[in-house]
Amino acid sequence: MIFFDKNDLFSQYQYHQQVSKLKQERNFYKAETDKVSKDLDELTSNPAKLEKFAREKYLMKKDNEDVFVIVKEEKAQ
Repeated sequence: MIFFDKNDLFSQYQYHQQVSKLKQERNFYKAETDKVSKDLDELTSNPAKLEKFAREKYLMKKDNEDVFVIVKEEKAQ
């Protein structure tokens, strides 16, 4: 029963590893969801943050402005 059953020690170890991995993923996604919810609340309640987000993320600008995107080059080694 220890080695030949479907619930042998090796299978139990694999199940335990899988459960641990899934718990880590759950915690990660829960933290990400909380972060996104917080950001959404800030964007919907604060027009200044919404404008900043639109300018940075989507490169939006006012009619009388110019936007310059600066890209840093990586050094070749």
